[in-house]
Amino acid sequence: MNLLPHPAGRAGIFVAILAGLALPMISIAQTPPAENSAAESKNIPRLVETIHLKNVTAQRDMDELQTDLRNMFSMARVYAVPTQYAFSIRATPEDMEAAKKLIAELDQPHKAYRVTYTITELDNGKRTGSQRVALVVVAGEKSFMKQGNRVPIVTGMYNQETTKSNSQVQYLDVGLNIEANLDGDRLRSRVEQSTVSEEKSGIGMQDPVVRQTTIEATSDMTSGRTIVIGSLDIPGTSRHQEIEAVAEPVP
Repeated sequence: MNLLPHPAGRAGIFVAILAGLALPMISIAQTPPAENSAAESKNIPRLVETIHLKNVTAQRDMDELQTDLRNMFSMARVYAVPTQYAFSIRATPEDMEAAKKLIAELDQPHKAYRVTYTITELDNGKRTGSQRVALVVVAGEKSFMKQGNRVPIVTGMYNQETTKSNSQVQYLDVGLNIEANLDGDRLRSRVEQSTVSEEKSGIGMQDPVVRQTTIEATSDMTSGRTIVIGSLDIPGTSRHQEIEAVAEPVP
């Protein structure tokens, strides 16, 4: 008579076989809680120092330097003091030394150039006159020059009494205006020239007619090389104007 093993007996045999196998031991490393790392960072000593800038004086340059410091040293505290041209920094000793080195590398004087504009007038191809204006331009900043007269223009009339009348007058700058801006190796120029014509406006007998010419140009600048930023023909005449510029470093 064949006896079938009981299901429980099969389970017992399977458990016995597993018990006889040598299973490897798995060790699970425990990750320390975030509170421990935060506590360790709080225990790191911090230094507080005020660093005065030697060359940076523009607000835009201070903002860019402050942004650079905050991005480079996220655990540090950086506060700008614009009235003192300084930064107050709270950081670890390592970050403080690195921040000082970064500031020393970026706190450099801006280059200055002497930009000379020459306005030449030609009549039938012959040179009849020229005007030269020189401006000292600091890289990243603008320089202006105005030369001319202020011309009064009547803008309105009103009666104060029945027998008297007053006029409203505004003044218009007439002459030569030059604006120069250096952005890296690019020179941005705006040259505006205006003159009072002998003609009179048809709106008011006293109002003059002002002729105006404006040239705006952006040019690649090479020290000592003359560049032509604009030329024009004067309508109704045989006259011609050319505007040149040359930049030289200021020692």
